[in-house]
Amino acid sequence: MSRTPCEACEELLQGYLDRALTDSEVGRAESHLDACDYCRRRYRFEESLRKYVQTTAAERMPVGLMEKLAQLRSSP
Repeated sequence: MSRTPCEACEELLQGYLDRALTDSEVGRAESHLDACDYCRRRYRFEESLRKYVQTTAAERMPVGLMEKLAQLRSSP
């Protein structure tokens, strides 16, 4: 069963985002992303999601917030 070009690109997407592909795979991914609006939007979404996760994981919780959340959870 052969894959569609979008399915093939999907398989490469995470490696492309991680910069973990061979030069040949990068070429195939970029060629498809240049030609396919759907996959290009998917790539941008995944890239934005990664940036968001990295940013939020790096931010510290304000002092006292953890205690306030614990109080809310224990309130009737």
